[in-house]
Amino acid sequence: MYGRLITNDIKKSKLVTAATTIFIAITAMLVSLAAILIINLAGSIDGMMERAKTPHFMQMHSGALDQSKLEEFAEAQSNLADWQVLDFLNIDNSELFIAGKPMTESVQDNGFSVQSEQFDFLVDTKDRIIQPKVGEVYLPIIYEREGIAKKGDSLEVRGHKLKVAGFLRDSQMNASLSSSKRFIVNKKDYQVLEKFGNVEYLIEYRVKDTEKIGDLEKAYLKADLPANGPALTHTLFRMMNAMSDGIMIAIILLVSLLMLAVAFLCIRFTLLSKIEDDYPEIGVLKAIGLRNSDVKRLYLAKYATLGLVGCILGYLLSFAFRGILLKNIQLYMGESGNQGLSLLVGLVGTALIFFGVVLYVNLVLRRFRKISAASAIRFGGSQDKARGRKGIKIAGRSFPKINNLLGIKDVLARKKIYLTLFTVLLLSSFILIMPQNLYSTVSSQSFSRYMGIGKSDLRLDIQQTKNIPAKTAEVMEALQQDKQVTKSVALTTKAFSLIKQGKAEDQLKIELGDHTVFPVEYAEGKAPKKADEIALSSSLSDDIEKALNSSLTVKTSTGNRTLKVCGIYSDVTNGGKTAKAVFTDQKAGTMWCTISANLKSGISASEKAKDYGKQFTYAKVSDIKNYMQQTFGSTIQTVATAAKVAAIVALAITALIVLLFIKMLLAKDRHEIAALKALGFTSSDVRQQYFMRSLVIVVLGTIIGTLLASTLGGQVAGIAMSMMGVSTFRFSINPLISFVLCPLGMLLVTLAATTLATGSLQKIKISDNIKE
Repeated sequence: MYGRLITNDIKKSKLVTAATTIFIAITAMLVSLAAILIINLAGSIDGMMERAKTPHFMQMHSGALDQSKLEEFAEAQSNLADWQVLDFLNIDNSELFIAGKPMTESVQDNGFSVQSEQFDFLVDTKDRIIQPKVGEVYLPIIYEREGIAKKGDSLEVRGHKLKVAGFLRDSQMNASLSSSKRFIVNKKDYQVLEKFGNVEYLIEYRVKDTEKIGDLEKAYLKADLPANGPALTHTLFRMMNAMSDGIMIAIILLVSLLMLAVAFLCIRFTLLSKIEDDYPEIGVLKAIGLRNSDVKRLYLAKYATLGLVGCILGYLLSFAFRGILLKNIQLYMGESGNQGLSLLVGLVGTALIFFGVVLYVNLVLRRFRKISAASAIRFGGSQDKARGRKGIKIAGRSFPKINNLLGIKDVLARKKIYLTLFTVLLLSSFILIMPQNLYSTVSSQSFSRYMGIGKSDLRLDIQQTKNIPAKTAEVMEALQQDKQVTKSVALTTKAFSLIKQGKAEDQLKIELGDHTVFPVEYAEGKAPKKADEIALSSSLSDDIEKALNSSLTVKTSTGNRTLKVCGIYSDVTNGGKTAKAVFTDQKAGTMWCTISANLKSGISASEKAKDYGKQFTYAKVSDIKNYMQQTFGSTIQTVATAAKVAAIVALAITALIVLLFIKMLLAKDRHEIAALKALGFTSSDVRQQYFMRSLVIVVLGTIIGTLLASTLGGQVAGIAMSMMGVSTFRFSINPLISFVLCPLGMLLVTLAATTLATGSLQKIKISDNIKE
């Protein structure tokens, strides 16, 4: 019996049935996708790092290396499973040619390595440990993805040619966020290339108990071992590999949660609309003796069926999109090995959506208790709409003004009904605008300030070279004499020992210079301005347990210096554990120097970067736009895709909901519409009233949704970004997109849906709907 009733009901209300099923399917699809992506991303990262045997702690070092000290340190560590020192041969990008093109515009530190014999393996796209033949080179897979190289291309360094035999996965340096990229060659080729570059050492350790990686790091720094470079940990490698796809998954999760709320509201819309249409039949069923529970089961059976069909459809649709979204993860990190588990978790998420739909429908159907059989048969509809209505003075007013007033009056009189539409439009505008704000932020030049890099036009890095202070002075003199440069600053990083209880415990990499010229964003406090102040990255602050306004002591060449923590900022560069100060110490060894500069308006930063790159071959010169694109390009692309999909989903939701809501109102108000027509109002007049109702709700919903997307949305995004190491995050909003184009899109879609829905006004006849 239920099957026949459900089939007949679906035939009578195809649009409502289709809309309900679509909303449930979209929600189930997003929840399933999020679950599948989370499991696969975690599995792919774990699998890649396990196959490659990624080091748990790595110290990069440029300069002389005392192997005996490292051996003594290793023998003293009971938790140490294995250790090694790998060579990383840095080659100047101006001397590196791929497919005949110089790599001068690359912001990466490109270098050559040979395959490790113990751990930290470089693998090919089939996860096999690479053993290059003489004359072969394997490049990072990101270079294939970005179209820089393809299999069979030639690579040349000072006349020594190599053939690109394939591409590699590097569990350490895969991500675009990593500032270095390794090329793997045969040992014989490495010996030839060695005289063309500078060797940097990768001092790597693997431990038995991974819970104690931090203890090994502290012990290494305390032992005063080679540390002229960033220190990186297993956790940081995981974070860098997960960042781009992690942001995409976070957006999908957020949209799926909002879609779940929208889906429940949609079910309420469609269910109440159906009940309104079925009032006479419900009255008859009650009159012949059917109980409330019997009538409820008829509707519950239908929506349980729609929920089941929608969830199955959504789960199957997630398979279609899964391949597209997993492509990037599988390309960079390989198969997760968790395909079965991911499908199971996706199925569980879909099942939860189904049970949620059934429970929610059951709650909505409690209103059957309020339906009187006599009232339903007599009036053919709910009489709740009469409550709260008051008279309105229309004498002496023209019809256009009367129609607008009647539309506004109806919204004020039936706030409870319109609250549902208002909530959906608010959520839709949030889904539309929040990802746009996120994209505007990550694609803006100012985003660098949240990553520990000041906003400037040019960036020059001087590292892994001799006599850095003299070369820094040479560059600064040229910048100061260049009339096209408006301001510049040199920030020099030096290593100092942190004093705890009178002893040198940890090594701090402190960036010295004027940090007010190109400031970063601070989560707390401000940039250091005095010689007794220091700002810490959030990772370093947590590591050494120093909060804002606390004090610490560092050992300098002139003695111990006590500094007050004046600011906390986020930093994903150089291992993330950095500090900023303004004091001077000429005798302390220089690790590297970063020079930033701004240009006059109208001057091409890319052309200026090329000029300075030719003039100062020892410096890595880039315009900040290119630097951000190469460093965060994959993240920006991911967010852009998510923002476009969210926009399509939000506008589709808006159109469908407004269409269904107006149709529900037409069914509910058919007697009043007939009465208005009897008083002389035309169908166009009535349509104008519904336009005004939609206009009031969409304007209010969009305004509040926009405000929430720009405020609460920023906090939500900040929480997600903080999980990936960016503790300081604020939206950089594009006013044209967020405050003009997106609201305009919501308005146009709403009015278009209202026009479509009110097309049936002509069918409402006075004779059929005015009763005594």
